[in-house]
Amino acid sequence: MSSWVCSHTLSPLSLPLQSSHSLSSLQTQPPPPLQNHTPRLTSTSCTTTTLIPTKTPSKPISETRSKASWIEALRSQTRSNHFWEAVSTYIEMTAAGIQPDNFAFPAVTKAITGLQDLNAGKQIHGSVIKLGYESSSVAVANTLLNLYGKCGDIFDVFKVFERIPQKDQVSWNSMINALFRFEEWELALEGFRAMQLEIIEPSSFTLVSVALACSNLNKRDGLNLGKQVHGYSLRVGDNKTFTNNALMAMYAKLGRVYDSKAIFELFANRDMVSWNTIISSFSQNDQFYEALTFFQLMVSEGHKPDGVSISSVLPACSHLELLDIGKEIHAYALRNDDLIGNSFVGSALVDMYCNCRQVEIGRRVFDDVLDRKLGLWNAMLAGYTQNGLYEKALALFMEMVEVSGLFPTPTSMASVLPACVHCEAFADKQIMHGYVVKLGFGMDRYVKNALMDMYSRMGKTDISRYIFDSMESRDIVSWNTMITGYVVCGSHEDALVLLHDMQQLEGKNDNYEDEERVPYRPNSITLMTILPGCASLAALAKGREIHAYAIRNALAPDVAVGSALVDMYAKCGCLNLSKRVFDGMPSKNVITWNVIIMSYGMHGRGKEALELFKNMVAEGAQGGEVKPNEVTFIAIFAACSHSGLVNDGRNLFHKMKDDHGIEPTADHYACVVDLLGRAGYLEEAYQLVNEMPPDFDKVGAWSSFLGACRIHLNVELGEIAANNLLQLEPDVASHYVLLSNIYSSAGLWERAMEVRKNMKEMRVQKEPGCSWIEFGDVVHKFMAGDVSHPQSEQLHGFLESLSERLKKEGYVPDTSCVLHNVGEEEKENLLCGHSERLAIAFGMLNTPPGTTIRIAKNLRVCNDCHAATKFISKIMEREIIVRDVRRFHHFIDGTCSCGDYW
Repeated sequence: MSSWVCSHTLSPLSLPLQSSHSLSSLQTQPPPPLQNHTPRLTSTSCTTTTLIPTKTPSKPISETRSKASWIEALRSQTRSNHFWEAVSTYIEMTAAGIQPDNFAFPAVTKAITGLQDLNAGKQIHGSVIKLGYESSSVAVANTLLNLYGKCGDIFDVFKVFERIPQKDQVSWNSMINALFRFEEWELALEGFRAMQLEIIEPSSFTLVSVALACSNLNKRDGLNLGKQVHGYSLRVGDNKTFTNNALMAMYAKLGRVYDSKAIFELFANRDMVSWNTIISSFSQNDQFYEALTFFQLMVSEGHKPDGVSISSVLPACSHLELLDIGKEIHAYALRNDDLIGNSFVGSALVDMYCNCRQVEIGRRVFDDVLDRKLGLWNAMLAGYTQNGLYEKALALFMEMVEVSGLFPTPTSMASVLPACVHCEAFADKQIMHGYVVKLGFGMDRYVKNALMDMYSRMGKTDISRYIFDSMESRDIVSWNTMITGYVVCGSHEDALVLLHDMQQLEGKNDNYEDEERVPYRPNSITLMTILPGCASLAALAKGREIHAYAIRNALAPDVAVGSALVDMYAKCGCLNLSKRVFDGMPSKNVITWNVIIMSYGMHGRGKEALELFKNMVAEGAQGGEVKPNEVTFIAIFAACSHSGLVNDGRNLFHKMKDDHGIEPTADHYACVVDLLGRAGYLEEAYQLVNEMPPDFDKVGAWSSFLGACRIHLNVELGEIAANNLLQLEPDVASHYVLLSNIYSSAGLWERAMEVRKNMKEMRVQKEPGCSWIEFGDVVHKFMAGDVSHPQSEQLHGFLESLSERLKKEGYVPDTSCVLHNVGEEEKENLLCGHSERLAIAFGMLNTPPGTTIRIAKNLRVCNDCHAATKFISKIMEREIIVRDVRRFHHFIDGTCSCGDYW
C-alpha cells in the first residue's frame, strides 16, 4: 500500500459517495448504461471521414517514402493542430499500404478528437482492435480514452478503461478528466482513491481535476476533501502554478475566498491565470473592492489585462455602480481589438452599463459585438428588464429566438418572464408558463422563482404559493420572491407568517446537502421586502425585531435596508426613530431622501420636509451624487398639501423645470391639484386640470379634485370631476363613493341612492373599512361592524359606555358621516362600529394605562371618528396615533397634529 494510503489522508475518502458506478468494480464487470447522461458529442456537423480504404491499391504509391516519414508527418500535423491535414495524411498512408502502429494511432486519434468526429474515431478504434494495439499499447488506449471522454458517452469511457491491462498515470488522469467532463464529481474522487490503491502517483494534472471535483460538491464535503487534496500537494511539494490556480479556484467556489488569497500570496510563480483567478474569486464572492484592488495591483506589476481579467473585474464596477472606472476599462478594451470583439467582455460591459442605468450605451456595446454568444443576449435582456424597458426586452428576445436562432436558457427566461408581466402590450401572460414547460425548464428553480413573481404581480398569489410549495429545493431567492409576492398583493400578514416559517421550517441548504435540513437566514433583500409589510400593518414590535436582526448581522448599513427602516418607523408613527436611522446611515441615495421627506410630510410637518428638501438640493450642488428626481417632487408637494403650504408648493411646481431640470408629469399635476383643492382653491385647481397637456393621464388629477370637492361639499364641481372619472375608470369604486358622499352630505339622498344603484348595476364593490393594531406578536384586524373577533362583545360594550362619557365631555356625533337614510340613533350605533374605533377599544382594553396606541387604517378617517378620537385621547389620557390612507394623526390630550386640516 502506498504512503498516501497509510497517511491521514483522503484514502479512503471519508465522503459516502452515492453513485450508480464504482471504479473499484471496473476490473470485474462493465458499468451499467447511464440514463441521465447524454453524450457530449455523438455526431458532428462536419462530414464524417472514412478512414478505411475501400480497396487496396494495385501498386503502392510510396515506394520511395518510408513509414517513418509518414508517421512523422502525421505527428507533426497533429502537434500543430492541423487536424484535417493529419487525417488526410493518415488516409493516404493507409492507402499506400503502410500499416499504422502505436505511434500513428495516437496521433490520428488526437486529430479526430480535435475534430469532434466520433464516427471516425470508432473506425480508428476498430483498426486498433484488429491490429491488436488496444491491449498491447497503453499509449494507444489512453488516446482512445481521451477520445471517448471528449466525444462519446460515459459508458464508452468505462469500457475502454476496463480493457487497459496496465494502466499508467495518463490512463488514470484521462479517466478522472472524463468523469469531470461528465460532471460525475463523486466518481472522479472515487477514481482518485482507486488510483492511490493501485500505487499510481498522482500528477499535477490529477490534482487540478480533483480540486475542480471538490469545488462542485456541497460545501461541507467539498471543503473537507479539498483541504486533504491541498495537504497532499504540500506534502509532495507540488507548488506548480497551475496546481495553485486550481486550489485557489476551488476555495473561492466553496466560499473561502480568503483561503484563495492566502494561496495567491504564498507562491511566487504567478501567471496571468493566477491573477484572473484571484480577481474572479473576489467578484464571485461579492468582495468587489478587493477585486478592484487586485486588478489595479496586477496592472501596476506590468501584467496586461486580457478578456478574462476584464470580464472578472467589470462586475465589481457594476455592483458598486462605479461608472467612471467601468468606462476606463471600456476604453482600454476599445484600444485592443481582441478584447472589444470578445463576447464575454461585451457581456460584462453590457451588464455594467445597464446596472449603472446607462442602457443606451449598453445597447451600443451589444450592437458592436459581431460574434454574440448567448451570454451577451442574456445580459442585454436582463439590462432591459432591470431598467423597466419591458417592450424592448421582449422585442430582443424575439430577435434572439427567431433571427439569431439561439435556444433560450433558464437565465433567458428569468429575464423574459418579468418583462411579460410588466408589459401591458403582452396580454396573455400565462401562456409563458406553458412556453417554459415546453422548453423543458418547468422544474428549473430559477424559472420557478420567475413564475412565482409573475403570478404574484398578476394578483394570483394562490398559484405562486402552489409553485412555491411544489418546489423540491428552495433557495433564499425562492423565499424572498414569495414574501415579495404577498407584500405586492397587500397580504402583509401572510408575508410575516412566511418570514417566520422561513426561519423555523427546516429548508434544505444547498451548501450542506448531506447534513440536517437547516433554516434560511433572511438577507438584505428579505429585510427590505418585509419591512414595508410591517409598515403597512403598523407592526412596530416586529419592525424593531427586524431592525435588531439587521444590526446583529451587519445588514443595517445597507442603503436599501436603511431606507426601508426609515420608512417603517415613519409609517409606524415613530418619526423621531425614523430620523435617527436616517441620520445614522453611512450612505444615502435618492430613495433614502425621498422616504424621509415623504415621512415628514405624512406626519404634517411640512416645514421640516421643506428644510430636508433644501438640504438634499444643497448636497447635490456641492458635488454630491444625490439630486432630486420626479419622486422627490411628489413627496414635497404631498408634504406641502398636508400642511397647507400652498405658496411654497405652487412656487416649487412652477420652478421645478428651470431650477432642477425635471418636467412636470401627470402625477405632479395631481399632487398640486390636491394641494390647491384641499386649501379651498377649487377654481384654480379646476383650471390646472384643464391646462394639463392633452396626452397626460388625468385620472390622478380628477381624483384629487373630486376629493377636494368632497371636503368642501362643492356639488357642481364634484359632479364634473366624477363624470370625467367615470368615463376614464368606470370600474373604480372610490369615484362612485366620493360622489355619493357629496350628495349625502348635501342631503341629496335621491341622487346618492342613484349613484349607489349605478354602482351596483356595474357590479363595482366598495373596499370595506379595515384597521390594524399590533399586540404582542399578533396583528389584530378589524372590519367595520366586526363581530368576529374573540373580544367583540367586550369591545362593543366598552364603546357604548365610552360614548356616554364622550357626550358628557361635549362630544356631538357627526351623523352626516353615515351615508344611509336611517334614524339618528341607528346612525350613532353605526358610527361606533367603525373599524378604527374597534381597534382603539381593543388597545384600551389590552394595554397598560399610558401606553401609546398605534392604529393603521386602509381608508380616510371620517370626520366623526376624528372628533371622537380627540375626546378619547383626553378622557383616557392616552396618545393615539392613527395612520389613514393619506396621512398621520397624532391625538394627544384632545388635539390632533393635523390641526383639523386633512
